Amino acid sequence: MKILTHIREIPIKQPPPLVLPCNRKLKPLLSEKRTGGLLCEVLFWQQVHRRRFHRIDFDRQKIIGNYIVDFYAKNLGLAVEIDGSSHDFKQEYDAKRQTDLENYGVKVFRISNHDIKNNMVIAMRDLENFIIEHYGVREFTG
Repeated sequence: MKILTHIREIPIKQPPPLVLPCNRKLKPLLSEKRTGGLLCEVLFWQQVHRRRFHRIDFDRQKIIGNYIVDFYAKNLGLAVEIDGSSHDFKQEYDAKRQTDLENYGVKVFRISNHDIKNNMVIAMRDLENFIIEHYGVREFTG
């Protein structure tokens, strides 16, 4: 078992790498989504860019299957989705999307625009808790 990092002194294990499908037809949308980044995405990116968040490498706008996720940590198989008002009437779509991503082996952490803009410290603490819950090693020997 490889330890990727530590969060609050808890070792975080690196799961086996995932082989993910990629719909290359979505590639032209990537630069548009990156340059037209929403404020909440820019604010979150500032927190995780260049391994600032516990030395975990995040990518922006990653194609997984037929979807583009907001952020993706390859070494964890973790997608971070920031939900704004555009998601208010897309519950069925979001549920199917999440199920599809989870079927690929990806864990999905959802966070709201409101939390990013108004409670960044709490939002990042929630992400830490999610990572500890899903990847943390409670008893580490070695």
